[in-house]
Amino acid sequence: MLFKNKIFRSILLVILIIMLLAITVAYFFYQRIYTDNVSIGDAKAFYLYIPTNSKFEDVVDSLENNHVLKETASFIWVANRKKYENKIKAGRYEITPGMSNNEIVNMLRIGNQKPVNLTFNSIRTKSELAKKISDQLEFDSLSLINLLNDRVYLKEYGFTPQSVISMFIPNTYQFNWNKTAEEFFVKMNSEYEKFWNINRLKKLKSLKLSKLEVSTLASIVQAEQSVRNDEKARVAGLYINRIKQGMLLESDPTIVYAIGDFNIRRVLNRDKEIDSPYNTYKYAGLPPGPINLPEISSIDAVLNYEKHDYIFMCAKEDFSGYHNFSTNLTQHNIYARKYQLALNKKGIKR
Repeated sequence: MLFKNKIFRSILLVILIIMLLAITVAYFFYQRIYTDNVSIGDAKAFYLYIPTNSKFEDVVDSLENNHVLKETASFIWVANRKKYENKIKAGRYEITPGMSNNEIVNMLRIGNQKPVNLTFNSIRTKSELAKKISDQLEFDSLSLINLLNDRVYLKEYGFTPQSVISMFIPNTYQFNWNKTAEEFFVKMNSEYEKFWNINRLKKLKSLKLSKLEVSTLASIVQAEQSVRNDEKARVAGLYINRIKQGMLLESDPTIVYAIGDFNIRRVLNRDKEIDSPYNTYKYAGLPPGPINLPEISSIDAVLNYEKHDYIFMCAKEDFSGYHNFSTNLTQHNIYARKYQLALNKKGIKR
């Protein structure tokens, strides 16, 4: 009887040891798979950028070099078990405190990206636009520039290299970081079509201008009045009056655009002699395309222009950002002289 009791106790001890080992192993694997493995200090998130054609080693190197993980070995172990090395997806991924290896690997495997809130404004040229976008997305600026200069490609969308900049409406848009230049273009064309809704198209028709002409005029309005939004509709009305009367637009910002030096603060008479289709002192009508990316407020100012009789304007001599408006050249010259004296007083010669 004593012998049997010893055997029973021995068996029981073995079972307990096995159970303890099983619990230890289970806990070990649970720790590796399901517990927090993120170490980014007080930061709310770390954004992992995985370029196109990256390999698993590249992902691991990025995580290690940026000290994102508490333990890299356990991440690699989980990634290998989930065959992640064969399913690398490019993109921008948000890693937050508390995430486990399992959560991180699952996110990366399925390509669950955190979109970029892409914003662009204060743009004057296609080169500036391409740089602004490429700074926020994966593709380089040259790939977008080539697209914006491709006449055959642009023709399919109804644009030319001179007019295509009007397609980009300044706003904030969501994009996956690894979008190509072509995908970006197609998305922006879709946003452009949405922008020109029934209400805006109705106002466009009453103006008897094309979308491009409205955008081009809006770019001039914006260049003339970039500080005071409440004056944009009045400025737009002035140019509408000049167009209706067959007058030259005579807009200084178009001269600056033609010269290509955006640091110019004072347009001189000799500047007005430059031979460029953007020189509205020399050539009648609107330029061949926008001289900047007009904001929504500028486009809507044209569509909802203020009706008045003004045909001249000059910046106020107090540099408030507002303008003096005139219906005749005599009054305009008085205002212009005041402004010129104010520029002289401040020593602004160019």
